[in-house]
Amino acid sequence: MACINPDGTLTVSAKAILSALSSPAALEKVAKSTDLPLFRIRSSIREMLEAGLVEKEEGKYAATKLGREKIEGGKDDQVKTDL
Repeated sequence: MACINPDGTLTVSAKAILSALSSPAALEKVAKSTDLPLFRIRSSIREMLEAGLVEKEEGKYAATKLGREKIEGGKDDQVKTDL
């Protein structure tokens, strides 16, 4: 299940995950705060890492500047990706 739509926009679950990653967090914490299954969080995180929306540091994940802009509405909602 993709978190970035074919037109480059983010899904509702991707936005929820990015919001949960406004500060660094472990995947289990993200799953709990979003009520999404851990397998869905893991697959979404992989996709968002490739798109530059999320970064990993010291075993935790956080939204990048681009990821934060997507949830704050600072840029258009489309993500450029080769996925």
